[in-house]
Amino acid sequence: MKNTVLSFILAGSAMVMLHSCKTNLKTEDVSSGSADFSRYVAIGNSLTAGYADGALSLHGQINSYPHMLSTQFMMVGGSNEFSIPYMNEGGGNDGSGNPRRTLGYVIPCGSNTASIAPVFDPSGSTPFNNVAANGPYNLVGVPGARAIDAVNPIYSALNPFLQRFCLTPGVSTMLTEAIRSKPTFFTLWLGGNDALLYATGGAVPPANIFSPSLSDTTQVRVALQQMVDSLVLTGAKGAIANVPDVTSIPYFTTVPYNSVVLSQGKADTLNQLYASVGLTAITWNAGANGLMIADSAVGASSGFMRHATANDLILLTTPGDSIRCGQWGISPAKPLADRYVLDVAEKNQIQTYITNYNAAIASIATSKGLALVDMNAFMKTFKSGIVYNGIGLNATFVSGGGFSLDGIHPTPRGYALIANEFISSINKKFGSTTPQVDVTKYNGVVFPR
Repeated sequence: MKNTVLSFILAGSAMVMLHSCKTNLKTEDVSSGSADFSRYVAIGNSLTAGYADGALSLHGQINSYPHMLSTQFMMVGGSNEFSIPYMNEGGGNDGSGNPRRTLGYVIPCGSNTASIAPVFDPSGSTPFNNVAANGPYNLVGVPGARAIDAVNPIYSALNPFLQRFCLTPGVSTMLTEAIRSKPTFFTLWLGGNDALLYATGGAVPPANIFSPSLSDTTQVRVALQQMVDSLVLTGAKGAIANVPDVTSIPYFTTVPYNSVVLSQGKADTLNQLYASVGLTAITWNAGANGLMIADSAVGASSGFMRHATANDLILLTTPGDSIRCGQWGISPAKPLADRYVLDVAEKNQIQTYITNYNAAIASIATSKGLALVDMNAFMKTFKSGIVYNGIGLNATFVSGGGFSLDGIHPTPRGYALIANEFISSINKKFGSTTPQVDVTKYNGVVFPR
């Protein structure tokens, strides 16, 4: 799930409430059941590609959940050949000039004390490498791809992540690229970007036809149905995953809505300032106050702005230094713009679309005999927490271990858990006994020494 135009909060005491994931690492008496894993193909967006830390890199592709699945499928008749369109080796490799995020030491505005925070990798980015001549590929994961893009030939000429490995840009589609590998088994996980791209932009109404918007439910269903029909027609069996609630990830839950903490003196000063410009309906108090956000619905008497509430989600891209030092969300002249906030109406609208997407996905899975992987339910477990072999994972940004530094995509350890969720659903549907991935072999966020 990557917005190509733009490049998960639990207290420590809550760890005692985490539920446990049992391991399943035995390899004896394994079976493929009624499935044939000899030629496995994975289709999806950046989550399928292995995108993490704000970039698609060789390291991310190696630690992608499809690569993990292919390794586990080898134990039940899968091929040892799982072809991936690898990026060039190097940090910051997302092909768009955006350097990869990493953890480092920074000195916050107005402080003399260094703290650990996400920073950009100074090594910069690495240009795209075209690997089309070495195709077809078993991993058809395309950052930025929506379900409605996956069957559109023009998309292969517009998205450089697909263009670099497809057979014929402008003619090829994600579907035709998947079929080229003649799959006997497939996983399909699309639909997230059909809501996520709009959500990460603050649900701002589209300015033009190229602006992110919520994909029409019928168009999503038709595109996914076309893909599944075509794949099943080749004789392949498969699994289809539904769409997680995008508003529950760290990108939307990390920045506190009430991050303006004031002394009584500072609150009085702000109240005087607001009164001086005629905004007496807006008041500040000693303690934690909601950020000031733009909201045209509150009317001119409040300057078309209001305090954020617990129902509002402040986006991770909101510049922290601008709040601390630039008075964004504090000064009456600088309310947080709509693109940095999801209000309750916008959040409900996005969740309604996701519910409709998932209803269509469930229907397709039932009608075509596919395993349904309930990623919507699974990803919510990060909010309450997971314990795997004594390792705790939750949705806290950076320290939770499940999500990478872009606040959207998982860490290698998070991708391993996703792989196991696919395996559980596939085993249940097809009677296979594919062993699960050992999550402890993969890292979460790497902290600097």
